[in-house]
Amino acid sequence: MKFTASSAKLADLKTDCLILPTGKKLNETAETINQLCDGTVTSALKSREFQAKAGETLIINTPNAPIKRLLLVGTEGAQTQQQVIKVVDGAAGAVGKTSSKTALWIGDSLSEDTKWLAGLVARSVSTAFYSYKNHPKPKSNSLKSLGFWLPKQSNPQAATKAIRAGLAFGAAVGAGMNSARHLGNLPANICTPSYLAAQAEQLATTGESSTTITTTVLNRPQLEELGMNSLLSVAAGGPAEPYLIAINYQGAAIEDKPTVLVGKAVTFDSGGISLKPGRGMDEMKYDMCGGASVLGVMAALSELQLPINVVGLIPATENMPSGTATKPGDVVTSMSGQTIEILNTDAEGRLILCDSLTFAKKFNPDTVIDIATLTGAVIGALGKEASGLFTNNDKLGQSLLECGTRCGDRAWQLPLWEEYDKLLSSNFADMANIGGPQAGSITAGCFLARFAKDYQWAHLDIAGTAWVSGNNKGATGRPVPLLMEYLNSLVDSLVDSE
Repeated sequence: MKFTASSAKLADLKTDCLILPTGKKLNETAETINQLCDGTVTSALKSREFQAKAGETLIINTPNAPIKRLLLVGTEGAQTQQQVIKVVDGAAGAVGKTSSKTALWIGDSLSEDTKWLAGLVARSVSTAFYSYKNHPKPKSNSLKSLGFWLPKQSNPQAATKAIRAGLAFGAAVGAGMNSARHLGNLPANICTPSYLAAQAEQLATTGESSTTITTTVLNRPQLEELGMNSLLSVAAGGPAEPYLIAINYQGAAIEDKPTVLVGKAVTFDSGGISLKPGRGMDEMKYDMCGGASVLGVMAALSELQLPINVVGLIPATENMPSGTATKPGDVVTSMSGQTIEILNTDAEGRLILCDSLTFAKKFNPDTVIDIATLTGAVIGALGKEASGLFTNNDKLGQSLLECGTRCGDRAWQLPLWEEYDKLLSSNFADMANIGGPQAGSITAGCFLARFAKDYQWAHLDIAGTAWVSGNNKGATGRPVPLLMEYLNSLVDSLVDSE
């Protein structure tokens, strides 16, 4: 889909669908459009067919006007960033119902930060048209281009540049989300560890990626040589070969310290010997959404060519029961040398992440962020709205929280207190892999923190946000927006320091 910036005269606009966010009181732009469309906006308001409530939409065909159809979007009460995001998401979904090939978003309302708004519009429209490729009734995607309109500014070149940058960023983030969603939605017999490895290798040979991305895939013998016995213990029960996928994006000088993203990719999680209940087990194909989000971020980075260095690490395996599977009570020695008593084989995500966190040190990172569908306990704590955030650096945590609020992919910070860490004690190893029935997401974070003491680190538990269940079952692409907002903030800080 093509995204463009425009400041043409309203009377000269030609589009299949004009998207007009408005409240009950029309601003100057809305009043002009109302006149061009023979008073249809005021008529809809007077008849109460359209009440301009935040997120409300109304499609009006205007065959006698220069514009074929008008999509009214209510903005009344949309004061916060989250409310604006919901308005834009609702409008993006409504565009698809118009079967329009071209659309134009009127961008002089909702937010004074037009660069942010343009990015949000591009992201929302990109993700609104996502459809699983093998869906029996896929969404039609007739929309070929969307323009973002603003009246002429005092500095038109700077305004246009900012809008184009916002559109490019939002489109890349949307594409990265859709990529992560597709990988998450694939059945586990297709999206295997080897499939993810192949996708990562393909990413390094596509378009601009070939100049900035290199991919290395470590196989079982190499993992054994590194002493990644914790990761290998999860793979012991099934025939699928485990891998550690390393994707290196170099957009800056080689000596610049990278941000390392570690994404859990258990392509199917049966629970192992600690077998999960059968109901809903099909959704355990989504246990690789952390790894999928890392792939989505790397794809977006290669599209935008941001001037930073980022490494994506994806430990990929299945967790299956068999005669060779790891048993509750087994003890393994991690790559760090710390020993782990595995009391529950369904607490496997932390076992593949801890070796990956140790491996991350070889990149001399500035920051490490791991992303994992780690615990059901985080859903009990935060529901499906926010990801759980844990960190050993308050400044990093605050930055991630602010970035989440800005992009609408929110997180909430939970503690890593010593009192919780003590729950991981074991009589037979340095630690157990679970801490008991209480504070499950926190003790999981405490476990990972033991392997991340050499750098500033954050952990995102996305078990509640990576996918939705029910009639709309499917991967969400989160937290690609949060991660990209954070990485983009690093670029902004570099610009500000120059």
